[in-house]
Amino acid sequence: MLTRKLEPEVMDTREEACDYDSMNHEAVNRRFVDDFIEFFSEIPLKARLIDALMPLSVLDVGTGTAQIPIELCRRPVTCQVTAIDLASEMLKLAELNIARADVVRRIQVELIDAKQMPYANRSFDAVISNSIVHHIPEPRAVFVEMARVLSVGGVLFVRDLLRPNTTAEVNQLVATYAGQENAHSQQMFQDSLQAALTLSEVRELAREINLPESAVRQTTDRHWTLSGLLF
Repeated sequence: MLTRKLEPEVMDTREEACDYDSMNHEAVNRRFVDDFIEFFSEIPLKARLIDALMPLSVLDVGTGTAQIPIELCRRPVTCQVTAIDLASEMLKLAELNIARADVVRRIQVELIDAKQMPYANRSFDAVISNSIVHHIPEPRAVFVEMARVLSVGGVLFVRDLLRPNTTAEVNQLVATYAGQENAHSQQMFQDSLQAALTLSEVRELAREINLPESAVRQTTDRHWTLSGLLF
């Protein structure tokens, strides 16, 4: 198993933000939103909220350029999304993307550190996060904060990269999923894979917020997903 190699917590240069935003994340984003809605809809006490008149309050942690919230707002789901990130350059592009998608009234962007969120306890019906955990040197604080701001019985849905066992596996994944990108984008993806967590590491974090190990599973050749209800 490869040793975890940390990358910068905040991707906050214009080049990093533009390269990230230009990469083709469409299929991954659609799959994330599909899976989140499916999980939410399968919960008897939650499914009725999908079509409710009262907007579902959703927090997107580490929103980047807001591609996930925009994809969510394209679906027939009544929701109000708070999208947070610690990278101001990412959020500048997020605001442009939100305006282009004409969902300004449904997505609120905020510059927030996920390890110390200013929101009150039990503020959101759902907390989602895609590919932020590998950026955090000590991600326990983020998991604790996500659990704190969830409403009673709230849905936590987190997905991130899975650290490969070998350098050869890293190289294969980069070639497969970033082979058509520029050299900087390829390097970012490689760094992210090496900074990612293993299933056992994520399961330990899940236990600390009172979720069972079964809430964490590998869902693609390069991703793990944590999905569960917090009480």
